[in-house]
Amino acid sequence: MEKSNQVTVSFSVVPHIKSDDLYGVIDRAIEVVQNAGVRYEVGAMETTMEGDLDELLGIIKKAQDACVQAGAIDVITSIKIHYRPSTGVTMDEKIAKYREQAPQPVR
Repeated sequence: MEKSNQVTVSFSVVPHIKSDDLYGVIDRAIEVVQNAGVRYEVGAMETTMEGDLDELLGIIKKAQDACVQAGAIDVITSIKIHYRPSTGVTMDEKIAKYREQAPQPVR
């Protein structure tokens, strides 16, 4: 049986900075993902990508480096990986049914 390298990875960076521009530093990490050429979705608390695990981990490393280049003293990065070698994993299988529903009111 052939293995699939298709995974879904979610990550968040929490840069420690001396200025008040936390979101500006996080934006640099998101730009790395946007320029990487992989399928991704930015959420309120994390960014999710799909593709080859090694490639995605490399993107996360570059995102951390971008935070440091933007002024972070250090960066805490949380990573979640969904790996299914038999068929691979996509973002669509996880969220497509929610995208088809009407938006729910905020309470």
